[in-house]
Formats: sequence, structure tokens, C-alpha cells
Amino acid sequence: MYDLLTKVDIEKMQAEIDQRVKVIRPKLVENLREARALGDLSENYEYKTAKQELRRCDSRIRHLRRMIETARVVEVKKTAGRVSMFDKVTIYIPDDDETDTVTIVTKLRQDSLNGYISEESPMARALMGKKVGDKALISVEGGCSYEVVIKNIESGEDDTSLPISPY
Repeated sequence: MYDLLTKVDIEKMQAEIDQRVKVIRPKLVENLREARALGDLSENYEYKTAKQELRRCDSRIRHLRRMIETARVVEVKKTAGRVSMFDKVTIYIPDDDETDTVTIVTKLRQDSLNGYISEESPMARALMGKKVGDKALISVEGGCSYEVVIKNIESGEDDTSLPISPY
């Protein structure tokens, strides 16, 4: 299994790995040493907490390294007037009489609460390649579906300011 990621995603993951290995992990190891020195480990809350934090850090490092190793790096191909990666798309949902705006990003930088949806999501898959005025049928789990109309497309670039998801 691999993830479709951009060069920016890979760079952000590598930067986080470097930060964790060079700065965060040494501090956590020192915290663990200090907590161990407090005495009885069976009832030492500081020791258990420090150990848990170190494990969480190591787990994140392994996770990011595995993602980098198995990633398929994609080049974003833009087609004028058609929805593609990093575009901001305004849609109209006739069933709810609502308008919404979403930006299509890689799985690693999705944040649906703030309008950033993964290119692997049902909505993004339905919108990709469409143009203003097109209708898209979005199928979700359970056999449900709904239709949206594309009202506007703002061409976007790979926004390096978007953080990567913590997990």
C-alpha cells in the first residue's frame, strides 16, 4: 500500500523526522532518565508518562519513515478550467440549498473541518476533472449519494503552509 504524495509532503515529513530525532527525542530520553532516578518504578507516574511520550515519538518517526519509503510521488497536472489538486472549488448542493467551498489536497494534509479534503475522498474523486457548471454525483458509504453543481474553480498551487496531519 502506498500514498500519493507530493515533493512538498515528503519534505515536510522529513523535516518533522529531523526535528523529532535531533531535538524532541533527546529531550524525552533525558526526561525518562530523570524520572527513573526518582525511585520506585512501579508507582512512578513521571516515569510511566516519560516512557509513553518516548514511545509515541518513536512511533511517529517510524510511521513517517514508512510513509516516505512507500510513497508514490505525484506531479500535479493542471488542466485549465478543470478541477485538479490544490484547486479551491465552490459547489452548490441543491438538496440542502447550500454553497460550500473545498480545497483538494493530498491525504497527508487533509483537514475537512477547515475545508481541505483528500484527493482520495468521495467528493474529491467526483469533482476531479469537472468544470464550472458540471454536476457531480458523490457516492458515500451505505449506498447513499447526492449531487453537487460546480459554481467556481480557483486554480491553486501546492500550499507549503499547510501542515501535515499529526496521524
